[in-house]
Amino acid sequence: MAYDFDLYVIGAGSGGVRAARFAAGFGAKVAVAESRYLGGTCVNVGCVPKKLLVYGAHFAEDFEQASGFGWSLDEAQFDWATLIANKDREINRLNGIYRNLLVNSGVTLHEGHASIVDPHTIEINGERFSAKNILIATGGWPQIPEIPGHEHAISSNQAFFLKELPKRVLVVGGGYIAVEFAGIFHGLGAQTTLLYRGELFLRGFDGAVRKHLQEELTKRGMDLQFNADIERIDKQADGSLKVTLKDGRQLEADCVFYATGRRPMLDNLGLENTGVKLDKKGFVEVDELYQTAEPSILALGDVIGRVQLTPVALAEGMAVARRLFKPEQYRPVDYKMIPTAVFSLPNIGTVGLTEEEAREAGHDVQIFESRFRPMKLTLTECQERTLMKLVVDAKTDKVLGCHMVGPDAGEIVQGLAIALKAGATKRDFDETIGVHPTAAEEFVTMRTPVAG
Repeated sequence: MAYDFDLYVIGAGSGGVRAARFAAGFGAKVAVAESRYLGGTCVNVGCVPKKLLVYGAHFAEDFEQASGFGWSLDEAQFDWATLIANKDREINRLNGIYRNLLVNSGVTLHEGHASIVDPHTIEINGERFSAKNILIATGGWPQIPEIPGHEHAISSNQAFFLKELPKRVLVVGGGYIAVEFAGIFHGLGAQTTLLYRGELFLRGFDGAVRKHLQEELTKRGMDLQFNADIERIDKQADGSLKVTLKDGRQLEADCVFYATGRRPMLDNLGLENTGVKLDKKGFVEVDELYQTAEPSILALGDVIGRVQLTPVALAEGMAVARRLFKPEQYRPVDYKMIPTAVFSLPNIGTVGLTEEEAREAGHDVQIFESRFRPMKLTLTECQERTLMKLVVDAKTDKVLGCHMVGPDAGEIVQGLAIALKAGATKRDFDETIGVHPTAAEEFVTMRTPVAG
């Protein structure tokens, strides 16, 4: 049978666009459907605008530290509307770039909500198209728990478009999105409380990293409340919010921001017309080739709930395109040694195993750790300290994990990720000459393992 398209991609986010572009480059006839915005979560309401807001928040520290280097500044004034308008302009530019990338690759772009009619048919804007393969790349969507008054809370989707900076913000959650937005609001001058129902935020990260960030945020004056959860939210006559916690305490805020998880975006997709199965968390179930239970339908990215990171979706998109249309170039995605950053203030960069994971996996572990005040701060009153940590297998000398909390942690760890991916040993680190004077050189000068 002749199909209209060899590949029909639903969702023009990072993974979908990558799969579509490369499939078209390999000679396939490809279409992409997008109902919202080109570039998906990352470009529009995720990593890109968030990083721009993090840069904005960091200027408060730069101004504060400048006097130690002889700069005298009038009192700095911040304007939220200017930051958001400039952010919007940059996102619009990126939307245009994504459109050009698709169209110039020979991909047909359909703008509207696509639904699956049967395993080889898509309906969009009243038209039907047939496809040999359908790729679901619809991403995720923030979830706000349905407590009384939940309609008064916002998620990351709305946070990027607030008309003004709230004076008092309550951030709910313990993952990286919660930590990052707490840093943004706090850095831009809002009175910020981070509320998390667990013992300590960033579950799954190295214990030393979690503890160090807690100490640094507390030093900066952020209100951290652990083992705390919201019972209800009530809007007051003056527009403020009264927040009642499960322990009976009450807090007041102008904005309650929830970052407590994301669900797969499968609304009105028509999966009931196919044999596609979902896992117990509602994500699309796929095998190691991103194949669903329906042979003609694949899925990747956040919608499959594996590693919900943009570069991972890009790698998955490339793998799908190659396997379908250029099999001689196919390579499976390696989910080990994925570097990641949290753009908290200060930043976190990490790659490989945490100390806890290494011990649990049965490694005889050596830990190398350094905490120091960065050189840039020595002429200032700022007491922020940087953490660097290596997790090493004592038997093989292999570096299993690398973790950092401090300025530019993501930039530094990206380079070290290559070394860990290549199987570097602690001796390799020790024999590498440092770049002096930098913070990064500390990773090659740690000689003595810490006790314990």
